[in-house]
Amino acid sequence: MSYIRLVNVTKKFGDVTAVDNLNIEIGKGECFSMLGPSGCGKTTTLRMVAGFEDLSDGEVWVGDRLLSSPRKRHYTPPEHRNFGMVFQAFAVWPHMNIYENVAFPLRLRNLPAAEIDKRTKDALTSTNLLKYADQSPADLSGGGKQRVALARALAINPDVMLLDEPLSSLDPHLREEMRFEIKDLQRKYGFSIIYVTHDQSEAMALSDRIMVMKLGVMQQIAAPLDIYNNPVNKFVFSFIGVSNFTDMVWQDGKAHIKGANTAMPGGIIIPDKVKGEEIFNLASRPTEIKFTSSTDPNGVQGVVLRKSFLGEIIDYLIQVGDQEIRVQTGRRDLGPAIGEVCYLNFMRPFWYRVDE
Repeated sequence: MSYIRLVNVTKKFGDVTAVDNLNIEIGKGECFSMLGPSGCGKTTTLRMVAGFEDLSDGEVWVGDRLLSSPRKRHYTPPEHRNFGMVFQAFAVWPHMNIYENVAFPLRLRNLPAAEIDKRTKDALTSTNLLKYADQSPADLSGGGKQRVALARALAINPDVMLLDEPLSSLDPHLREEMRFEIKDLQRKYGFSIIYVTHDQSEAMALSDRIMVMKLGVMQQIAAPLDIYNNPVNKFVFSFIGVSNFTDMVWQDGKAHIKGANTAMPGGIIIPDKVKGEEIFNLASRPTEIKFTSSTDPNGVQGVVLRKSFLGEIIDYLIQVGDQEIRVQTGRRDLGPAIGEVCYLNFMRPFWYRVDE
């Protein structure tokens, strides 16, 4: 059952439509990520949910509470929405110690002193900060400062947690560590999360569902695995994961990788939508191409241009015709050397028109 609802939400800045007729339903206790390139409308959407930005049209609901509706002339200010918020910038007050940073919003609510103390200590305990309570946030790392912001948001017992690129200022190791901490806190407290990011791995690791946006328009909403395996269009395919887009042409009624002398193997099925296209794209993921032998009827011949060791994977650049294709294998998989002829098996090809 949906808990947060955005109904026909639109935001315009003059003649520019930043968010266009967006409809979303998010369950209670769900982590819902909004993913897309800069300028796609995801932060604007979050700000409308938070109450920082007026809607041009549509409605925002949480449970049975209407929060925003221009047509009904209804608006609930941010301080009355009971949302926890964590942003990219380390929003901590340097003149207060860590305990006071977390307790301050509770004091503004005029809660009893005993309840303020209990909530503050509970939040600090949950974020592993209690032993630093008397210290200045300036003594903490970037990850520690974001824990303070998380603790402050947790202390108000939020109905919804709004997170806008909260990990983008952290180094890769801390970013990974904080992902798991955020997910653990959500499981413990049961709040819903709306998470804005342009980082695919963050969205995949944290989310129950992901929405991919482009130019203010929702492209796809699905579970992480489903959105990876079954992208609805070329943009979603290109934005989620590493991808190859290989130019294809028709010669004598057969599909060829552009510049290649031999046709694609007959075992590879090409959909009708690209038949008749002068040039079309074979889309593939580097991890879904395997090296095979010259006897494989579905093998495509190429030459290794580059071989790079990237820790757990080896990244190859293969030339086929006048196209370059990336292939990634596990570090223990013996593969061809630079300059060697190799054969590729496209295990899960996708096909798109060039103008899709």
